[in-house]
Amino acid sequence: MAVQIKIPSLGESVTEAVLGTWLAQEGQNVAADEIIFELESDKANMEIAAEVAGALHILKQEGDTVAEGDIVAEIDTASADTTPPTSRPAAAASTAASDAPADSSAESKDGPFLSPAVRRIVKEENLDPTTLPATGPGNRITKADALQAAETKAPADQPPAAGQASPRITPAPTPGAPRTETRVRMSRMRQVIARRMVEAQRTAAILTTFNEVDLSAVMALRAEHKDAFREKYDVGLGFMSFFAKACCAAAGSVPELNAEIQDDEIVYRDGVNMGIAVGTPKGLVVPVVRDCDLLSFAGIEQEIARLAAKGRNGKLGVNDLSGATFTISNGGVYGSLLSTPILNPPQSGILGMHKIEKRPIVVDDAIVIRPMMYLALSYDHRIVDGEGAVTFLVHVKEALEAPARLLLEI
Repeated sequence: MAVQIKIPSLGESVTEAVLGTWLAQEGQNVAADEIIFELESDKANMEIAAEVAGALHILKQEGDTVAEGDIVAEIDTASADTTPPTSRPAAAASTAASDAPADSSAESKDGPFLSPAVRRIVKEENLDPTTLPATGPGNRITKADALQAAETKAPADQPPAAGQASPRITPAPTPGAPRTETRVRMSRMRQVIARRMVEAQRTAAILTTFNEVDLSAVMALRAEHKDAFREKYDVGLGFMSFFAKACCAAAGSVPELNAEIQDDEIVYRDGVNMGIAVGTPKGLVVPVVRDCDLLSFAGIEQEIARLAAKGRNGKLGVNDLSGATFTISNGGVYGSLLSTPILNPPQSGILGMHKIEKRPIVVDDAIVIRPMMYLALSYDHRIVDGEGAVTFLVHVKEALEAPARLLLEI
C-alpha cells in the first residue's frame, strides 16, 4: 500500500513554498515520524515527517515550487522496515543507493544514525556525532541538533572575542591575480523578505519619528532584581520585556498604531500580538508573542526565550510567525545607533531600539552622564497622524524612564 505525502497547510496568506532538502534518499526505508524533507515557505522553514514507515519514493525534487495539498512523495508500507533508525544497518538504509560513494553511508559501524543533511553538517563543521544531542524520534540526531552544536562550537585555531561570532578565515588574494565573483541563489526566506520590504515601501506612507530615552531607572531596576527574577522564573530579565510592556501601554492610548487597513476600512484590535525581530542562522525572522498586553514581565521573557530558541534551532512554525499587530526591532544588539525601520505589512507601526550609549544630557540645569538610547517609530501615515505617532513614542519614553508606571499600569 502506498501512502501519499502531501504538502500541509502553509498558514495564513501563504500560497506556495519551495521544497528544500530531502533528508532521506529515494528508495530508503524510513520510520514513522522520521523527518524526511524540509519545506521553505514565506513564513518559516518546516521539517516534514513521514506519517508511516516504509520505502520512500520521491516525486518532487529539491527546489520545486509546491502548494498546499501537492503530492511530493509516496511511502510503500509493504516495504516497511520495523528496525529502529538508531540500530538499522547502513546497508539497509536504501536499496537505491548501492551505486553511491562509500562515504555516503548514513551510519558508521559504531556511530549513531545520521541523515544526509546531518552528515553534511557534521563533516563541514568537524563535529563528533557521538557527542551531539539527539532530540529526534528514536533518539535520532536532527539537523537542528547539528546546527545548534555547530553554532556553539568555537574554532580551536581562531577563538572569537567575547560577544563576537566565530569568523571564517578566507585566504588573502594575491595582488594582480584575477578576482572572482560568486553567485548564490537567494533562499526562499530572503526572497520573501526582499519582496515584502519593497511592498511596504510601495504601498504604505511610511514616516519615522524619533525620540531618546534615559534608561537609568530600567537598568537600576534590572540590576537590583535580576538574580531574584532568574531564580524564581528561570529566565533572565532583559530589556525587551520593558519595551514590550511600554508599547502595549502606549497602544492603549493610540490604538491606530495597533491597527491595520483592510480595503477601505481600519481594523482596530483590543489586544496586542507583539512581533519581536530576532536573528537566526537563516536570516531575520519575527516570531510573535501573543496577547503580550496580558502577560507579566516573566511571561514575556519566557515566551521570547522559547521563540528565540526555536528560531536558532530552525523550529519556528507558521503559527509562531503569523498574526503580529505591532513589531519591535532591536538593531542595538548589532551596534546600530540610529535607523529608520521598515513596516512589516499590514501592520501600521514598528519601534526601532538602538545601542545604549552614555551621553551628556541636561537634568535640572546640570550636565550629567546617562545611559541613553535613540528610539525610532516608523508608522503608516495613511492611518496614523503625526500627533498620534509622537504621542505614542512619548508614552513609551515616559514609561521607560519611570518603569514603576508599567507595574502600576498608570
